[in-house]
Amino acid sequence: MIPSWLIIGVVTLAVPFTFNRLINSRDFRWFKRLRRPDWLTFEWAIPIIWITVFICGAWSAYNVWSANPGEASTWLLMSFYLLVEIAISLYTLVMCKTRSLKVGTIIGGTGFFLGAILAVAILPRSTTAFWLLVPYLLWSPVGTFVTWQMMQLNPLDA
Repeated sequence: MIPSWLIIGVVTLAVPFTFNRLINSRDFRWFKRLRRPDWLTFEWAIPIIWITVFICGAWSAYNVWSANPGEASTWLLMSFYLLVEIAISLYTLVMCKTRSLKVGTIIGGTGFFLGAILAVAILPRSTTAFWLLVPYLLWSPVGTFVTWQMMQLNPLDA
């Protein structure tokens, strides 16, 4: 039998990897040419932040699975983890494909609210799993705010 941590890890890697492969160089160039807020001096750290968020999310899912493996309610929570990850991963893909920062802002906000619902749902099962979602709950509003600020700086791409 394949260990649950391995399945969770593979899914955690496969979703964003698959979605990011759908972004072509023209879409990426559009995003790179956009003006950013002057205070965004930590853009170099954003990939590290997202890697940390995904690792913590996978670890959180593993904790929830380990608490009650195989139960219907646990499968439902795993589906919700997947939904949150899909929302996170759709942000860049859909924003770049539509060339709309407004769409990115909406997806970012939606991802945050889905993450908050998930965090509340898992709290009774595992406080560790809850705390492992906190990095996402802290970062997601920052990322969404950056995108909203970019809308103000790039009105033709809003």
